[in-house]
Amino acid sequence: MMYYRSTRNAGLKMKSAEAIKKGLSEEGGLFVPCEIPVLTDTEWKKMIDMPYIERANLILRKYLTDFTAKEIAACTEAAYGGNKFSSDKVAPVVKLNNNQYILELWHGPTCAFKDMALQILPHFMTAAMKKTGEDKTVVILVATSGDTGKAALEGFKDVAGTRIIVFYPGEGVSDMQKLQMMTQEGANVFVSGIYGNFDDAQSGVKAIFTNEAENAELEKAGYILSSANSINWGRLVPQIVYYISAYCDMVHSGELTMGEKINVCVPTGNFGNILAAYYARKMGLPVHKLICASNQNNVLTDFIHTGEYNRNRDFYASVSPSMDILISSNLERLLFDISGCDDKRITTLMNKLNKSGSYQLPKTLHKKVTDLFWGGFCDDYFTKVRIWKTFTETGYTLDTHTAVAVDVYEQYVNETGDYTKTLIASTASPYKFNRVVLSALGEDSDEDDLTLTERLRDKCHMEIPASLSALRGKERRFTTVAAKEDMYSVIRDFLQVEEQLASVEKKEAENKGKVQKESVKKGVSAAKSTGKKEAASKAEEMVIGKSAVAKAEKKPVRRQTVGAQAETKPMAEKKDINK
Repeated sequence: MMYYRSTRNAGLKMKSAEAIKKGLSEEGGLFVPCEIPVLTDTEWKKMIDMPYIERANLILRKYLTDFTAKEIAACTEAAYGGNKFSSDKVAPVVKLNNNQYILELWHGPTCAFKDMALQILPHFMTAAMKKTGEDKTVVILVATSGDTGKAALEGFKDVAGTRIIVFYPGEGVSDMQKLQMMTQEGANVFVSGIYGNFDDAQSGVKAIFTNEAENAELEKAGYILSSANSINWGRLVPQIVYYISAYCDMVHSGELTMGEKINVCVPTGNFGNILAAYYARKMGLPVHKLICASNQNNVLTDFIHTGEYNRNRDFYASVSPSMDILISSNLERLLFDISGCDDKRITTLMNKLNKSGSYQLPKTLHKKVTDLFWGGFCDDYFTKVRIWKTFTETGYTLDTHTAVAVDVYEQYVNETGDYTKTLIASTASPYKFNRVVLSALGEDSDEDDLTLTERLRDKCHMEIPASLSALRGKERRFTTVAAKEDMYSVIRDFLQVEEQLASVEKKEAENKGKVQKESVKKGVSAAKSTGKKEAASKAEEMVIGKSAVAKAEKKPVRRQTVGAQAETKPMAEKKDINK
């Protein structure tokens, strides 16, 4: 049985269903498996000819051991089957040149890599609720830098027993990302912008998760919180699958021989996507180097090179907004692993980050990072240059985030001379950032985003995703923008906590009244029963008394020796109080 523990409390252990339902540990730590399973040679060989869903089943069974094989199969089929993805391979690999292979992770319903995990997480969640006997409504709380929000909304919309609330930086996402969220369908969904950046949204969500008073109030109202961000293990584990699956596809196509090493380059902000590649490597994926690509919010690049994590720096709103992050939450999981699962050290580091905004790794830990990771960054100008250069040379259209990854990969090769075949994670369709992509290709325009999708189609000869075409004319349901201090108030209003608490208190009062009424009823019944017994006893006494009187009347009356004759009175009749 696979158990999970917290990065800040290694003594805490639970099964995967409980870890997925909770999302975040009570002390603020992240759940991680107590061990990483390793794939056997036989399993690798079997996976070469498997479709994506079967590969996912094999890998997920190793982590979700309290789920039955049938339950996992139902989850993967619901997530990746039924033509939900526009590619039969779900996550196809496209060869860009002899060394670069693009892993397209954006063929799902919302055109971003987050679909790979957020199409399956709702099914994990509902199964976990049943397994743990949860009868409260699970509230999925999400902070998004753009793509997670829409993918989570789409995954959880109208899922029974759940509500989902998404917070995004009001001016920190693309127009298309904002439009996708504002027009989201579903009776159980809510979206709000905040005045601030993604880190403000993420910190606000974490603060709510760890606020005892707020959680107690929500619980009394019939709700429990969980997360769809990559802090939730149920969100991270499906991402391991696509790196292993991509390698199998490359072996199947003859681009690799089994066991041949590759590099993996990932554009990342919160460190979740590249961490999934790290776990895949621990499972046996032959990886030489993990290349961490950042935009000008290059806190991870500096960390990898220096060992110091320092978020005390300027924040930039870039053309690759999903990476506009200065607090990379999933880095905590990596540090826990390479430190030998030292929860006390991790707690100390995270407390330093929270209080002062920085921490420094000791040299031994920093070396473990640099032995496997290489970091680089690319600013907005060179992001656009890379989009233009790649399109001109290969005809392939990159979105802004993938362009960052391709540019950083080129930096890596120039610095190291390492021409190992490299898998580059492509995290979004270029249509989600059509204005910037068109600008990079020399076509600036003030037209609306939906019109720009048509212009990009004509320029790049790519089919417009159906989900984006369907946005035209849809109602903008969610236009709220709140102060970051008011995030909990937004949650209370959407969940109608006041009304729920009033309803709970009314039911409690009614139940109390019923209990009191039942108690009185039982008391009366007992009294009646006792009264009947007393009445029978008294009746018996009365009968005996009458008999005695009758006998006495038959005897001659004695005369008193002194004074007049004694007066004899009949016994008073006793009444039954129960009549």
